[in-house]
Amino acid sequence: MKRIAIVTTIYRYLSHAQHIGDRFLVGYPRQGRWHRPEMKVVSLYVDQKPKGDQSADRAREFGFQVYPTIAETLRRGGDRLAVDGVLLIGEHGDYPRNEKGQVLYPRHEFFRQCVEVFEKDGRSVPVYNDKHLSYSFEKARWMVDQSRRLKFPMLAGSSLPVTWRLPDIDLPLGCEIQDALMVGVGGSDAMDYHALEAMQSMIERRKGGETGVRAVRMMEGDAVWKAGDEGRWSKPLLTAALSRSDTPQGLTVTDGRTQDLVAGGELPKLVKNPAAYFIEHNDGLKTTLLMLNGAVQDFNFAARVKGVGVVSTQFLLTPTPNVTYSACLVSKIEEMIMTGRTPYPVERTLIVSGILESCLTSKVQGHQRIETPHLAVRYQAPARNHPAS
Repeated sequence: MKRIAIVTTIYRYLSHAQHIGDRFLVGYPRQGRWHRPEMKVVSLYVDQKPKGDQSADRAREFGFQVYPTIAETLRRGGDRLAVDGVLLIGEHGDYPRNEKGQVLYPRHEFFRQCVEVFEKDGRSVPVYNDKHLSYSFEKARWMVDQSRRLKFPMLAGSSLPVTWRLPDIDLPLGCEIQDALMVGVGGSDAMDYHALEAMQSMIERRKGGETGVRAVRMMEGDAVWKAGDEGRWSKPLLTAALSRSDTPQGLTVTDGRTQDLVAGGELPKLVKNPAAYFIEHNDGLKTTLLMLNGAVQDFNFAARVKGVGVVSTQFLLTPTPNVTYSACLVSKIEEMIMTGRTPYPVERTLIVSGILESCLTSKVQGHQRIETPHLAVRYQAPARNHPAS
C-alpha cells in the first residue's frame, strides 16, 4: 500500500486539504462505485491551525502523525524519506497579498523543502501541487525544472479541467481552433485561475499543441463592453458559452423567464465590474476569458473550430460540502502515484500560472498590453483527454 504525506497550509472544513485529503482517508465515488485508494495517509504538515482546524482529529481518527516540519513529515520522524507520494496543498489560510492582488501562498517554499529532502536522501517520489504552481512564473518554472532534474512525476492544477462537462464534449486532437472564449466568475487570483486552466485544457488540443503565449492584456469596466462592440471578443461565442449556463441571473431569478443575456443587453446591468483577459498565443490563436460576476454563477466555454463550427460546454461544479468534482481530481492524483506517470502535462499548469501573473501585471500597469516572451512553454496534450470519473 502506497504511503502518502500531506503538506498543506491549513486543514479545516471545506479547505482544499480537507476535500482532497479526506478522499484518501475514506474513499470517494468513482465510475458509479465507492472507491478506496490503495494508499494510506501516514503523515501531515500543517502551516497554520486556525479555529476549526481538523488536523489533530483526523490524525487521531486515522492513525497518522502531524509533524512540526516538512522534512520530518516526509521522513515520518526518521532520517530517510519514508513516503511514496506527496500532496502539496497550498490553498487557504492567512497569507499576505502583493500589489497585484495575488495571495502569497508558500507553495514554492513548501516544494523547495520537499526537493531538499529528495536530494539529501537520494530518492524522489511523485508530487501533486494543488492549483497554480506559484504567484511567480519564475518560481513556478523552477519547480517544474526540479521535477525534470530529479526525474519524479509532477502533477498540478485544479479540478475544473477534469470535472464533468455539460454536454460531455471534447475538442478533437489536432483540430484547428479559430477563436475561443471562456466565461468565469469569482475573485482574483483564485477563480480566474480556474477559468484560465479550464480553457487551456480545451485549446491545448489544437493542431501543433501549445506553443506558448506572446502577449496578454487585461481590461476592466466599460472598456470590456467596448472591446466586444469593436470585435475584440466574440459575441456569438459568448452567447454560445452562456447558453450552457444553469445559473443565469436577472430576470431568470426574479420571474423565471429565459433570456438572451447578450442580445438582450442585460449584461452591463448585471455585471458591475467585468474583466477581460486577452491572450495572444505564439501560433496566432487569440483567446479570451471574461469574468462576469453577476451574470451567471458557473464556468462555461465556447470555441469556433474549423470544419465543425461552434462548440460549447459547461464545466460542472457540484455543490458544497460534497464537491464531488474533487473526486475527479483525486482520481488523477491517485493514477499518477500508482503508475508513476502523469495523466496530463504539468506544463498546462505552468503556462496558466504565467498567463495569470502577466494579466495581473497588465492590470496594475494601466491595462496595457504586455509582451510575454518568457511564456514560451511548449507541450502536447495527451492523445486521450481525461474526462471525469
